[in-house]
Amino acid sequence: MPNPVAPDYLAPVEEIARGAGAILMRHFRRLASYDKKGAVDLLTIADRESEEFVVEAILTRYPDHAILAEEGGRRGNAESPFLWVVDPLDGTTNFVHGLRIFCVSIALMHEGKPIAGCVYAPALDECYCAARGNGATRNGERIHVSPNTELIDALVVTGFPANRKAILDPLVGMVRTALEDTRGVLRLGAAAIDFSWVAAGHLDAFYEYGIKPWDMAAGWLLVEEAGGRVTGLSGEPFDPFRPRVLASNGGIHDALLETLKRGGSEEVPR
Repeated sequence: MPNPVAPDYLAPVEEIARGAGAILMRHFRRLASYDKKGAVDLLTIADRESEEFVVEAILTRYPDHAILAEEGGRRGNAESPFLWVVDPLDGTTNFVHGLRIFCVSIALMHEGKPIAGCVYAPALDECYCAARGNGATRNGERIHVSPNTELIDALVVTGFPANRKAILDPLVGMVRTALEDTRGVLRLGAAAIDFSWVAAGHLDAFYEYGIKPWDMAAGWLLVEEAGGRVTGLSGEPFDPFRPRVLASNGGIHDALLETLKRGGSEEVPR
C-alpha cells in the first residue's frame, strides 16, 4: 500500500540532491588539492560545500528533523523520528581522478526505514528517486530490477572498505567465488550508484562489507521499490547501521548468498 507521507517528501529530496550535484560539477576536474582522512579515504572542498548546502536546505525546510551526514555526523533534533541520511559526494576517489561515476545520495528515514530517497549522478545526468510504496524512477521514468534468475548469467558489482587490509582474505575470497559462479564482477567505486544500477536492471546484484549508512540508505529504498531484495551478507534482515549488504534483483539472491558464504562472507564481522 502506498505510504501517504513518503511522496510529499520526494520533490524536496530531489531538489536538494540536484542542488548539491550542481555544486559538485563546479569543482569536477577543477580541484587544486584534496585532503586525506586515511590512507585511501579522500576529502575535497566539493564534499564540504555539498554537505553544507544539503544540511542547510534540510534544516531550513524541516527544522525539527535530525540529520546524519558523512562529514559532519549527527545534528538537528535527536528526538525526531525523521532522520535524513546524507552522502554529499559518494565516489570521492573517482571524483578526484576525474571519473564520472560519483553522486549525491540523500534518504529520509522515518522510524528506521527509508521513506524517500534520491541518488543524483550529475556527470552522468542520471537522477534516481523513490518513495516508499510508490516505486522507483530514473529521470522520471519507472525502473525495475532485472528478471534474471540464473547466477551464471548475473553481472555483479562490489566495493572495498578503506580498512581493506585488515580483512583482505575474505574480501578476496568473495571476489574469487563470485567470479567462479557469475558472468562477471565489477568495482565501480560509488556504492549509491551500484544500488541504483541494480534497481534499474543494469546489474543483477551488489554486495559489500565495510559500507556506511549514508552509502546505503537511499539505495536500499531504490532497490526494494524497483522490485529487488536487500539483506545482510548472511541473509539476515538488513540494517543500514551494520556494514554488510547484499542488494539484488531477488531472483539470484539466495544463490549469491551461498557463493559469498563459500568465499568468506561469514568471516567478516557482523
